[in-house]
Amino acid sequence: MPYEPPTHSVERSLRATLGARTVAGVDEVGRGAWAGPVTVCAAVTGLRRAPEGLTDSKLITPKRRARLAAVLGDWVTSYALGHASPEEIDDLGMTAALRLAAVRALEGLPERPDAVILDGKHNYLGGTWRVRTVIKGDQSCVAVAAASVIAKVQRDTAMAELGPEYAPFAFADNAGYPSPVHRAALEELGPTPLHRMSWSYLDALPRWQHLKKVRQPVESGEQLGFDF
Repeated sequence: MPYEPPTHSVERSLRATLGARTVAGVDEVGRGAWAGPVTVCAAVTGLRRAPEGLTDSKLITPKRRARLAAVLGDWVTSYALGHASPEEIDDLGMTAALRLAAVRALEGLPERPDAVILDGKHNYLGGTWRVRTVIKGDQSCVAVAAASVIAKVQRDTAMAELGPEYAPFAFADNAGYPSPVHRAALEELGPTPLHRMSWSYLDALPRWQHLKKVRQPVESGEQLGFDF
């Protein structure tokens, strides 16, 4: 299906309105999985022409994603990954876990960005970061699209490497997301240490639902941050 390639229009806008010299695109993967971490990539691309075929990782086949990620690793100015573990997701909730992973990614960059383009409608980052949220930013913004592809390939690879240890769950195929094979393994064997124990999938597993963890609300005194 044809699609419009991503552009630098948001980056240019942030440079013009905020004087932002370094702009990072941020995207996540793993939010809807039953197992594994949530992973966030922060990528800085400058205003260089994007590699051919760059777009939202979900619109690219696995083979093309892997090839593109290999190109992006050398093409981007810099990138860093941040993760929040299943335990952190259970303890904090997804929004706070996303924030934790995003901050880890941004703080892993060699230089603190002057502004951040965050994929989606909600600014889950908070703190003192200058954030521009962009719906479908992984399709329209070069830096966010690059972050999308890198995050997806890195997380999928990490989950696949766990395949031999957790073979019945077929993590190499589903990356911890819901699938018939994944559900069947859960029904028979129960959750692994990689599973999120506060999630509702356990409600449909009578044999294991007693393991479900009830998360206590976490109070936060963080600033809401800036949203431009």
